Amino acid sequence: MKAPECSEQIARVLSIPEKRFDSTLISYLTEPEIDALLAAPDRSIPTGRRDHALLLLAVQTGLRVSELASLRCQDLNLGAGWVRCEGKGRKERCTPLSRVARQVLRVWLRELGDDPNGPLFPSRTGGHMTRSPIWRLVVKHTSTARGWCPSLVGKNITPHVLRHTAAMRLLRAPTPVDTATIALWLGHATLDSTNKYLHADMELKRRALDRTTPTNAKPGRYRAPDRLLAFLESL
Repeated sequence: MKAPECSEQIARVLSIPEKRFDSTLISYLTEPEIDALLAAPDRSIPTGRRDHALLLLAVQTGLRVSELASLRCQDLNLGAGWVRCEGKGRKERCTPLSRVARQVLRVWLRELGDDPNGPLFPSRTGGHMTRSPIWRLVVKHTSTARGWCPSLVGKNITPHVLRHTAAMRLLRAPTPVDTATIALWLGHATLDSTNKYLHADMELKRRALDRTTPTNAKPGRYRAPDRLLAFLESL
């Protein structure tokens, strides 16, 4: 120790408990809410078709908003069925695409043209969209979707909620995907970030409860049998 005269003060500082923070359950979309959101963009116009493809990709892959914004046409491999992105720490990962997502993106690529280096979701000026416009389009189409999906009213839907939705769909699949695979899917550095989805899934907790042995506990106040009472009085 370089300053032994301060040892008592250091000990008092180290004994201070860490501040506790309230943790809230994550928000995610149900299947009817997903359908309503994907139906919201006006696909009779190019920006509506772009928004529909972006929202579908976000819900299915769980890409971060920055990852969606930086995608180029060449990052898609529709033959093999995956999309490549550069995540946090400049780490590349590939995420599989569903059959429906591949169909929508194939049509969208034909509309974009032949520039493999071009942005997959271009802005009105032709460059890459930034985070703010993607946030705005999610808010805009959520507002439209609320008209025929009342459960969206009161929900604050952001691009990160779509990421949560992708994780919860994997977790709640008929054959649930394990958290280690979901962590790889989302690009999480540790399982700590993925375990929060387990806490959010009440249905998963109900299924776990159903697998336990019933306690056969009877309601009401416990009354000891006469033999037990007699034994206790004899002690």
